[in-house]
Amino acid sequence: MLLAGDVGGTKTLLGLFLDSPGRPRLVDACAFATRDYPGLGEVIEAFLRAQPSPGPRLAGASFGVAGPIVNQVVRLTNVPWVVDASEVAARFAIPKVTLLNDLQAMAYSVPVLEPGEVAVVQEGRAVGTGNAALIAAGTGLGEALLHYVGGRFIPSPTEGGHADFAPRTADEMALLEHLVSRFGRADYERVISGPGLANIHLFTHPAGCAACDVGPGQAAPPSVVSAAALGRRCPACVRALEIFVSVYGAEAGNLALRSVATSGVFVGGGIAPKILPALQDGRFIAAFRAKAPMEPFLSRVPVSVILNDRAGLLGAAVHASLRGS
Repeated sequence: MLLAGDVGGTKTLLGLFLDSPGRPRLVDACAFATRDYPGLGEVIEAFLRAQPSPGPRLAGASFGVAGPIVNQVVRLTNVPWVVDASEVAARFAIPKVTLLNDLQAMAYSVPVLEPGEVAVVQEGRAVGTGNAALIAAGTGLGEALLHYVGGRFIPSPTEGGHADFAPRTADEMALLEHLVSRFGRADYERVISGPGLANIHLFTHPAGCAACDVGPGQAAPPSVVSAAALGRRCPACVRALEIFVSVYGAEAGNLALRSVATSGVFVGGGIAPKILPALQDGRFIAAFRAKAPMEPFLSRVPVSVILNDRAGLLGAAVHASLRGS
């Protein structure tokens, strides 16, 4: 049996998988509120305690974790946790435990996703032996590369979400000034994430927002902002989501160029499926392509949204399976 985890700033998802060729088979999974626990060990303990006695015999475990991993130790970016793979292995008597960047873990799911688990944003023309890339907005913004080497994809982590935000329009330049005045610096995560959408909403609503029931200077929940925008109940909410989608598309295009992603760019995370109509209305792809002189290249890159909300967990299981083989 394999233990897999997708450890995020808001939610930690753990799952047990039976190892099987290609795609491990899910046996059980459970979500936990990350900040309700002092560390990953306590979450694992709660999950295993809920399993039927005598409990699973674990052959290996892999965890996708939101943060930079050094020597199999990570301090989470948005949660006060430190996770050490060797400590997890010793505590739960697991022979092989590996920590991966959360987007690197999700990237391992890309080759095993089924057609119904993705939605096409740009069909393009995939080159089967080319690289791919993954970008995912949720509590934060993650990016990963999938290098095609020796007949298969090799996922590689990045911390690209913390790279400097590069505005392209007058609206985005004004947003940059707004963010710098608040935070001292603006990275892409300040724009393309759940909190990022809230930041944009504050920028477009200096006097508050009746549609989101917030006053001046009050942040609205991202889900409320996107619902008001998709329902077209507030022009300034529509503008906020349009800025979000356009910046998202532009940075996805940047990632496609950096990775030469001729096999495709995949958009993961919890936000994309919820705003899929906005990602498919042309604004995202227009920003994705608008990079002269590379428009012809980018127009051929397939772009898809991952609909499987457990892709990070699945990818961690795929990694655990590969490591054990």
